[in-house]
Amino acid sequence: MWKALTALATTVVLTSCASLHELASDVSTYSKWPADRKPATYAFERLPSQQAHPEQQQLLEDSARRAIEQAGFAPAQDPATADVVVQLGARVSPDWRSPYDDPFWWRGGLYYSRFHGRHYWRPGFGFGMGFYDTPVYEREVALLIRDRQTGQPLFEARAVNDGYSSSINSLLPAMYDAAMKDFPYGGVNPRRIVTQIG
Repeated sequence: MWKALTALATTVVLTSCASLHELASDVSTYSKWPADRKPATYAFERLPSQQAHPEQQQLLEDSARRAIEQAGFAPAQDPATADVVVQLGARVSPDWRSPYDDPFWWRGGLYYSRFHGRHYWRPGFGFGMGFYDTPVYEREVALLIRDRQTGQPLFEARAVNDGYSSSINSLLPAMYDAAMKDFPYGGVNPRRIVTQIG
């Protein structure tokens, strides 16, 4: 029995360690990439609002570079001669939904007093206890590849995941890897893609 419990505990620990180095994202891609066109050179393009925060945009570009180049692109020596331009974006949004936002938990269920303050919840058994709902953050990256000469959008991708931390910087490379994983193809949207962190 002890051997079985030890083996089970070891499996749980190894699984937890593996998941710490992996990130699951829901990816959606939309492609008009010509079947006979090969990836060539690329340059990043910054919108006027992004130019106002160059350090933030530089972080996105550094994080996406690996994924773009693994798809077959090479950085253009001169941005004016690049075959395509790439626009990037990222955001983090708080998701205020609670796991108790479900009819099972409403009136007459386990928690009759649904909302007291923004995150405060009270059990319905009359113990007078309270606890705070843990906020969840939705993290998203977006990538758009356009033909530099015509401006035509050729490939658009988004990768979304959520977690209890609003921190996104260390996750950006893995999220852009997920966004570019199936380039140049579209697919079933959204679909779950797991990538390595780090």
